[in-house]
Amino acid sequence: MGSRGRKSTPGSKSAITETRSPGRAAFPEVDAERIGVWGSSYSGAHVLVVGAIDRRVKCVVAQVPLISGHANARRLIRADFIAQVQAACLEDRRARYQGNPPGMIPVVSESPMGPAVLPTTDSWQWFTETARSRAPAWRNEVTLRSVEMFLEYEPGAHIAHISPTPLMMVVALSDHRTVADEALAAYEQALEPKRLVMLPGGHFDAYVRDFAASSGVACQWFREHLFTTSSP
Repeated sequence: MGSRGRKSTPGSKSAITETRSPGRAAFPEVDAERIGVWGSSYSGAHVLVVGAIDRRVKCVVAQVPLISGHANARRLIRADFIAQVQAACLEDRRARYQGNPPGMIPVVSESPMGPAVLPTTDSWQWFTETARSRAPAWRNEVTLRSVEMFLEYEPGAHIAHISPTPLMMVVALSDHRTVADEALAAYEQALEPKRLVMLPGGHFDAYVRDFAASSGVACQWFREHLFTTSSP
């Protein structure tokens, strides 16, 4: 985590190492030989990477995952705004190298034309309503450095290397945040064993309206591959 906990970076391998360390009495409930990873959206991207490079992982579920930061950004951000975002990231990098605090940008904006990482109406509705009901301490900002890292992040490049670890991908067919066509194309590059689950709704429906379906198949995938001795 970065400045006040608002820099989004992966740390899954460190977490796995911690749970598998000898004598870790703090995690008596963890079977270090049966570690599965589940992630959704941006963390759905992280589990694709971790599943490909860390063989301690025995099963992977990626729900509505980001596949390509470059491609996804160009679906979320208007083409005439891209140069402005890149210039802001460059200026922020210069400022940080001079010892200044990191620059921030809103996560969501009520106006689709406003500056934000996720400039969509459904993102504004989801984040603001969820903040009010579940996370009142949440602040609508993230570091520009995180945006720059997002633009460079290509988790889909790892997907063919997850095998022979079992992979499930859960894709929302009306998703325009981590866009469905990118996810479906990436799934075709994955090798067996794998399973594709398609949900009818949008990105955030996987957490609410379609949660029973998405969580049910994920739990079954983990039971199938972690409660046996045949997983790689």
